Amino acid sequence: MSSSYDSDTSGAGAAAGREVSGRLPWMLVLPAVAGLAFLVLPLAGLLVRAPWSTLLQRLAEPQMLEALRLSLLCATAATVVCVLLGVPLAWLLARVEFPGRRLARALVTVPLVLPPVVGGVALLLVLGRRGLAGQWLESAFGITLPFTTVGVVVAEAFVAMPFLVISVEGALRAADRRFEEAAATLGASRWTVFRRVTLPLVMPGVVAGAVLCWARALGEFGATITFAGNFPGTTRTMPLAVYLALETEPEAAVVLSLVLLTVSVVILAGLRDRWVNSP
Repeated sequence: MSSSYDSDTSGAGAAAGREVSGRLPWMLVLPAVAGLAFLVLPLAGLLVRAPWSTLLQRLAEPQMLEALRLSLLCATAATVVCVLLGVPLAWLLARVEFPGRRLARALVTVPLVLPPVVGGVALLLVLGRRGLAGQWLESAFGITLPFTTVGVVVAEAFVAMPFLVISVEGALRAADRRFEEAAATLGASRWTVFRRVTLPLVMPGVVAGAVLCWARALGEFGATITFAGNFPGTTRTMPLAVYLALETEPEAAVVLSLVLLTVSVVILAGLRDRWVNSP
């Protein structure tokens, strides 16, 4: 008798659950649709107002190609710098206990919330010709970073590295450490364990972080214009070219914006499975 009652109760509960789940909570749907429209409509406006008939012709203009070439070069170089410095930093934060680790982790994420212009000012105060380290670099080695192509790479790496560190650190924390312990038990050195075991385990996280890092570097504006300036052929990347074209040739700004939008969509589409399938 009780089993029959329990089955009836569970059946009724399941039916009620299906009924509740089938109802649309309009108090949530309406603001959700408004939020989606708020994010999508500006992008749709960019597509609608794009000069499609002269798009290829504008992309072939020398100043466009120069800004595109410089952007790709600097973003790639900045990503290499971030990988070389960020992967060891992520390993340190994930695997080594040391005093002040929480503070170090917080400092690593500061560029994510710091206004890029403030980041550019900070770079000037440290690496400028009269900066804390910049004056020493110039006097000892004759190296000047501000308002150079290398300065663009430095500014982009500064704002983009947190994306790589966060991604790799998360992958390191999620990795199964038993493989590393087994390799160490067999006599492998720490460097061998890292190179042959740890790095292959977290490689998806490294790749995802590097792609996000590259995309962030490609779109960097504030720190770049503050620390490296806006000189054609030297520091004028695509975001800077968009800003300049808005004042003189709005259609050219739209074309450059479309290129950056396409890159962003391709990257997000490529990383979608990783985000959706992540725990």
